[in-house]
Amino acid sequence: MATTLSHPQTRSTDNVGHLQDFPVIEFRRYTIKAGEREHFARYFETYFPEAIQQVGAIAFGQFFERADSSRFTWIRGFHDVDGRATANGALYSGPLWKEHRDTMNQLMLDSDNVLLLHPLRSDTGIPLLRAVDPVYEPAGAQGVIVAQIFAVKAQSVDAFARQAEAVFAKYRSAGAREAGVLVTLDVPNNFPKLPFRTDGPFLVWLGVLKDDQAFKTQFEPLANRSSESLAATGLLRSSTDLVVMDPAHRSRLRWLSEWQR
Repeated sequence: MATTLSHPQTRSTDNVGHLQDFPVIEFRRYTIKAGEREHFARYFETYFPEAIQQVGAIAFGQFFERADSSRFTWIRGFHDVDGRATANGALYSGPLWKEHRDTMNQLMLDSDNVLLLHPLRSDTGIPLLRAVDPVYEPAGAQGVIVAQIFAVKAQSVDAFARQAEAVFAKYRSAGAREAGVLVTLDVPNNFPKLPFRTDGPFLVWLGVLKDDQAFKTQFEPLANRSSESLAATGLLRSSTDLVVMDPAHRSRLRWLSEWQR
């Protein structure tokens, strides 16, 4: 019997429901050698998303930062802190990484700009969207990904989150799909080969816009105004970093018309 393929707009994301939550999150911002970012992305997307999944972790998405042509940013999730050590140990001691590590490492200048995060609340984690469909999404992942990174003063994360919620609600009303509200996970590094930053705390808001028009006409002016208003709370250590990104070809995190949280 022939298998019938449905159009992606008629499908839900339920086909990833069998995967458990991944609340321990690495927000990884790599610096790639000049002119090599596309090559790095092709290697990464060819070999590693499924390899990461097979060791019990997940690649939520991978992106090209617009403001810096050397930046390749990706987000990886784990079931728990111990699972981070187990999955990374399996991946980086495994045959796939051993085969390709020299190529990957030669393309990178820095891989240590990493925030270790977890959801602010149980309902603010990153949604695990279905994989890019090569038949119905031949152009690859679409949309505009934004990450607003707030450097929060010590002992002030909860207070800042309460102040910021009204701003995040405006983002959602302006058409942004909220893809996560994450905060620093303050734990010892149980996989020292992969360091992460310890200069927190941080709060990171993630969102997805349909296209450039939605970003430029609706979201960007609102984000600029909100940065000023949130700075006025006195709860931040430094200016807010707005990271605007295009999804790489196979990024799970992207604009999906049928996406429901």
